[in-house]
Parts: sequence; structure tokens; C-alpha cells
Amino acid sequence: MPIVIDKDIPAYKILADERIFVMDKERAYSQDIRPIEIAILNLMPTKETTETQFMRLLSNSPLQVNITLIKTESYRSTHVEATHLEKFYKNFSEVKNSKFDGLIITGAPVENMDFEDVAYWKELEGILEWTKTNVTSTLFICWGAQAALHYFYGIKKHPLKEKCFGIFAHQRVMDGQIEPLMRGISDEFHMPHSRHTIIYAEDIKSVDDLKILAYSKRAGASIIRSSDYRRVFVTGHMEYDRDTLKKEYERDLAKGLPIKPPANYFADKEMSKVKMNWTSSATLFYVNWLNYCVYQLTPYDWKN
Repeated sequence: MPIVIDKDIPAYKILADERIFVMDKERAYSQDIRPIEIAILNLMPTKETTETQFMRLLSNSPLQVNITLIKTESYRSTHVEATHLEKFYKNFSEVKNSKFDGLIITGAPVENMDFEDVAYWKELEGILEWTKTNVTSTLFICWGAQAALHYFYGIKKHPLKEKCFGIFAHQRVMDGQIEPLMRGISDEFHMPHSRHTIIYAEDIKSVDDLKILAYSKRAGASIIRSSDYRRVFVTGHMEYDRDTLKKEYERDLAKGLPIKPPANYFADKEMSKVKMNWTSSATLFYVNWLNYCVYQLTPYDWKN
């Protein structure tokens, strides 16, 4: 089944060219089914790239998924044309009275700042509180995961001596219990990371409501969930494209920042080829989230 997005958004043509089943809203309205409503609060500066990455992963489910893109009102991104935001994004105030089956809150390049110093922190606090009653399951990514762990559980983030940057092996935490979110994912899998801070696993383990599902010696706890599956936290970037870390590396070099090449990423000494080994686990994870945390838990009629 398709994801439903505006046919004029750049992601539509990109995904259609990849033979991914996308449907424009006009056609979708004629379908006599109950689609899954997923919102994406996109805090990344690369709005068009990020929205395409998440839409690609959400398209792999047999469910029909309606996508709503949300932007902050308290901070206006300067990295994307205002016309793109105005045409394809809604302010939170426009959707706050709506119910969503799922919500994704992306990362943001602000992890070196205290949460309270982020320009849109007060607005984000309101959105996080709103998820308690208006969203079945929320998926928090990278800084979004750190922000939510801080808001809901008082867990702190800690600075790293050097940037956690590259592709790292992760181990599933096997405790003899069936874990729907990790169904089909190998005992060892890989995930991209790009951040300057970390959440300590010991702090997560001290909260009874939280469970660590995957861990990396280099990147720390990478997948965490609440006991009721209504909050899922991913500290890395499963959604990244093949060249995303390469572009970030080149950007940091151009800015004169102290940055090493992304670890375990390039397949040759010339750094011209990328070893992409995280997409299969990413696809499985997002299908599992849509199925087990959203579709099987959300009410058919939110009014009831």
C-alpha cells in the first residue's frame, strides 16, 4: 500500500522514480479504507532530504499511510525556501486538535546546547505533552530522543570528547522475551550515528518504564522503548541515505571543524565508495514500528 503525500512535493517524484508506491491526496480520498495517520515534526535543517528519507521507510508497509509534515512556529529554518515550508508544512497550532496514529520527531543539530536554550524548546515541550493524549506511538530520533528522555524521565545528555560519527555495530539485547520492534532484525546490525552527546545506559536502566532493545559499545544505547510502546527512542539515524555522512563530513571540513572521516563508512582508501550496511535493518524496524506500535494499538475511531 502507498504513502499519501502531496504530488507537488519533491519527495513524490524521487520516490516514484524509485518505484515506491506513492499516492497523491486526490486519489487517496476515493479509497474506502481507514489509512494510518503519521505526522513528522521535522527539526532538521535539510528539510527536503529528511522528509524523503522518512517517507521512503514508511512506504515499505502494506498499510496506507497519510503523511502530515509539521514545523515549529517559534523558529523559522533558514536552510530551506519559505515557499516549501508554507506549501507542504503545517504549524503545530494547525494540527493540535487532531489525533495521529503515529508521530516522528527528528533529530536537530543543537545537541551541544542546553535544552532550555534551544529557540523552540518551550514549543517542543508543549508538543511532547500533547503526545500523551493525541498520538498512539511517537518515534524520537537522535536529539529528538535525547529531548524526550529529558522531558519525560529527567535523563541527562552528556558531552563526548569527540563526535560519535560513523557506522557502528549494535547488539540486540536478548532477555528471552519476544520483542516485536526487533522482529526479523539480526542479533548484530549496523546504524549510522552523528552527534556530540550521549545518554548513559545506566540512567536508562534506572527507569522502570524504559527498556533498552539494542546497544553499541561505541554509540551506547541505541533503541529504547517505554513499557507501553507509546514512546520509542532511536539515538542514531537509520533513515540516512548512502551519502548523508559523506556530505556531513565535507560540510564540517569546509567549516574548519575538527572532524575525522566517519568510522566504518568508506569502502576504499580514496573515500569514494560507501559501504551501506544499515538499510535492511532500518526497513524492518520501521515496518515493525508501524505494525506493532501503531496499527495494532491505535483505535479505529479516535472519537471512541
